[in-house]
Amino acid sequence: MDRAAIVHENFLARVAARDLPAGRPPAGPMTPETALQAFRAGVLTRALDRQSRAMQRAGQGFYTIGSSGHEGLAAVALALRPTDMAFLHYRDAAFQIARAGQVPGQNPAWDMLLSFASSMEDPISGGRHKVLGSRDLFIPPQTSTIASHLPKAVGAAYSIGAARRHKPEHQILPDDSIVYCSFGDASANHSTAQGAFNTAQWTSYQSVPLPLLFVCEDNGIGISTKTPKGWIEATFSARPGLKYFKADGLDLYDTFRVASEAAAYVRDRRKPAFLHIRTIRLYGHAGADVPTTYLPREEVEAEEANDPLLHSVRLLDQAGVLPPDQALAIYNETNARVVRVADQAITRPRLKTAAQVMASIIPPKRPCAPTNGPAPEARAAAFGGDMKAMDEPQIMSRLINWALTDLMLTHRELVMMGEDVGRKGGVYGVTQKLHQRFGPDRMIDTLLDEQSILGLAIGMAQNGFVPLPEIQFLAYLHNAEDQLRGEAATLPFFSNGQYTNPMVLRIAGLGYQKGFGGHFHNDNSVAVLRDIPGLILAVPSNGADAAMMLRECVRLAREEQRLVVFLEPIALYPMRDLHSDKDGAWMRRYPDPSQVIPFGQVGVEGAGTDLAIVTFGNGVYLSNQALPAIEAAGIKTRIIDTRWLSPLPKEALTEAVRGCRHILIVDETRHTGGVAEALMAHFHETAPGAKLARLTAEDSFIATGPAYAATMPSALQITEAAKGLVT
Repeated sequence: MDRAAIVHENFLARVAARDLPAGRPPAGPMTPETALQAFRAGVLTRALDRQSRAMQRAGQGFYTIGSSGHEGLAAVALALRPTDMAFLHYRDAAFQIARAGQVPGQNPAWDMLLSFASSMEDPISGGRHKVLGSRDLFIPPQTSTIASHLPKAVGAAYSIGAARRHKPEHQILPDDSIVYCSFGDASANHSTAQGAFNTAQWTSYQSVPLPLLFVCEDNGIGISTKTPKGWIEATFSARPGLKYFKADGLDLYDTFRVASEAAAYVRDRRKPAFLHIRTIRLYGHAGADVPTTYLPREEVEAEEANDPLLHSVRLLDQAGVLPPDQALAIYNETNARVVRVADQAITRPRLKTAAQVMASIIPPKRPCAPTNGPAPEARAAAFGGDMKAMDEPQIMSRLINWALTDLMLTHRELVMMGEDVGRKGGVYGVTQKLHQRFGPDRMIDTLLDEQSILGLAIGMAQNGFVPLPEIQFLAYLHNAEDQLRGEAATLPFFSNGQYTNPMVLRIAGLGYQKGFGGHFHNDNSVAVLRDIPGLILAVPSNGADAAMMLRECVRLAREEQRLVVFLEPIALYPMRDLHSDKDGAWMRRYPDPSQVIPFGQVGVEGAGTDLAIVTFGNGVYLSNQALPAIEAAGIKTRIIDTRWLSPLPKEALTEAVRGCRHILIVDETRHTGGVAEALMAHFHETAPGAKLARLTAEDSFIATGPAYAATMPSALQITEAAKGLVT
């Protein structure tokens, strides 16, 4: 039978008969008005859960994951301020409803029913998903990801103290606010969650301000797998740097009292806390899940008999706030109202076209205060003796360092974070001197955890900063790639552009490092990045381009709120020579700070019409090495540097190869799933008269030692491929 219907009928019968579960009498600072507000929020939560199931059965709703049993979270919301940013567990409808009652002009029933109906008028996602969230309520939307929101909650909490020291232009969180982050007991075991807890403790242990309230809603089960009894308390009650609180989520008064104490601790001490709330899960996990298929019926019925709404009726009666007959009247009136509102919500328009669905992948532009670049005296003070060196050609790593310096002088909201980026100056020295120039608040040395590095960046972006996180090596990104896919890139999509994650993620990567590290330090696959909608992937091939492209990447993040990955070819960091020892032909002078390479602009060297070599990164360097031998064979050649790998600058590429009879794609990524596949398809469609070929890396990991480049294109192979294609 439908467990929701059973719970509903039990509530009606037991309240009418005053057959209420036993429990402690009401105690604590909760006022009658607050208690009544929490009860109404819980009742509306229950009514919406029932209605979402009815809508799904009728084909008018499309996804259900209920909050019944977690109604006590309404009391937690009322213990906080509506400007405390909240990253919610997907069972926290009661929290959002209670918070809506704290902010004038909100209509949570209408808003949530529009979401259930996948209506375009859903105020948070525009019909793209059934998510909790509200810009007005400081609740960024969350889908049913497992714990992936915890790292960014740590970052958002850190940003509050950082904003006190360096106020960003678009700060939204008050200086005295805290960050709230809730999740289930099963999610607490996820490696992502454990990393976030550890990062919060690591930060707190060093007395760095981190006003963060973790809330574990412990209903004792994850889908069908039980959480061992006592596990959450045993593992979280004595963690260093993380204060533990415990409340009974079936008791509104106890929950409000403990949540108020926990919030006060976090707000006053600026330290993280862990609030463990006992809840139950009514019905199944989600959708048509039937709990009696994997739990004994007696156990399911025992949970239902402990219905938190029944406890609330008892508590309000004992406190003299509301007699049971009036509580029952509120329940029935709320159910009837939700049915009426749902009848209207299902008539509202829904998404129909691809263009409508995709409209929020690219976020709206953000007005920013104009900038004129750093003052000459500030530049002179920051660069010191490096000013004289700017007149001479330099290696790529140094030009990136200078570009970062100019950018951070110009935009005070820029902040860098990563392992070893500060005092050490990075593994390859790219960020040397930046710690001395800008201090530890803007050059943050993090712990060794890629998920936490990206979470810190994502969270700080929520409060107006423009983060420049660094991942030391491309292969290390795979430890944390879901922070890009599941959090950063999807946020504008699921919030209809209301929330964004602007950042420029710097990664040292690609292959051709001599004798260092094998495949963990030489990773020539970018497939995981090119597969993320909305993400921009930039790859420079020389120092001047790197500086100018990095400036454009920061503009894209700062003004257009884009998620950008700036992939720096490690092997080209120190590259000086091109053809012979000490020729210095691959070094470049530092471009004036006003010079940029616009997004989508490709690089073109030469005007030959026999052959166009289309490549990027190390491939540009190798193609230039091969060029003399190719042209000696009488092949007039041009080299095209794509620069932007995602999205591909298709129009610019089409124009760049115009008039060429042969196109050779040189791709240092793998044969399968590599960039060349997309380029071949593009030129097949847009340059039908040209003869195409590709030279790629093998489908292999990279070895260390003398065979470091054996699986990837070489200058000699490019020469042979060019001759073979043209002749």
